[in-house]
Amino acid sequence: MPDAIFAHPRLAPVYDAFDGDRADLDAYLRIVDEFDARHVLDIGCGTGSLAILLARSGRQVTGVDPAAASLKAAVSKPGAASVNWLHGDATTLPALSADIALTTGNVAQVFLRDDDWSATLQGIHGALRDGGHLVFETRRPQRRAWEEWVVDTDPATRNLPGIGEVERRMAVTRVALPYVSFRYTYTFASDGFSVESDSTLRFRSQAEVEETLVTSGFTTIDVREAPDRPGREYVFVAQRTH
Repeated sequence: MPDAIFAHPRLAPVYDAFDGDRADLDAYLRIVDEFDARHVLDIGCGTGSLAILLARSGRQVTGVDPAAASLKAAVSKPGAASVNWLHGDATTLPALSADIALTTGNVAQVFLRDDDWSATLQGIHGALRDGGHLVFETRRPQRRAWEEWVVDTDPATRNLPGIGEVERRMAVTRVALPYVSFRYTYTFASDGFSVESDSTLRFRSQAEVEETLVTSGFTTIDVREAPDRPGREYVFVAQRTH
C-alpha cells in the first residue's frame, strides 16, 4: 500500500511543488545515454517527472507505480502521452525486454522486508533484456540523514494555482535502525483540510544491497556518488547477468 503522500488524491497533485527542481534526474539521463538505452523502465515513476523527460528524447519509456493518484497527476502533464503508464509495481511487470530500469527518489528504501525487496528485484530482472541494466539510489546509513531530519522542523509552504496555500511539516517519529519512520502533515489553507502521511524507510549497507543483487541475478558493476548529493547516497549500477 503506497504512503498517503503518493496515494492521497489531495497530496499527489501537490507532490512536485515540494520536491524541488529535481536536478538529481540529470545524472540518470547521463546514465541512460552512457548505456545507449532505447527502452527505459521507470520503477516507482510517481508523478512522472523522469519518465516524461526521457520520452522527450525519443526513447521508449514505460512508467510503473502502485499509486493511482500519482499516475493521475503524471498523465495530466504535457508529454505524458508519449509514455506507457502501468498501474502496479515491479512484481506485476510483464517481460518488456527493457534496456535499463531506473529507480529514483530512494524508492529502494521503502521495501522493509527482505522478501519484498527480493521480489521487486526479481520482477525487474524479468522485465529487462539479457544484459540489461538496473540503476537505483539509496541513502548511506553511515551518513545518518535522520539526524538532520530531527532538527529540520521548519514548515514549508507553497502557493499553488487552483489549490491555494499548502503547508507541509515533517517530524521523525521513530528511529529503530535499520528503520526510520517519519510523518508529513499537510494543511490546505483554502478549506483547513489537514492530512498526515506516515512513512518508514530501511537503511541498507552497501554490502547488504550487493548481496541481494547477486541473489536476484544481477552483478554490481559500479557504485557511484549522487552528483548533486555527494557523500549522502549510493547509486548502484547493476547488470542482469543470469
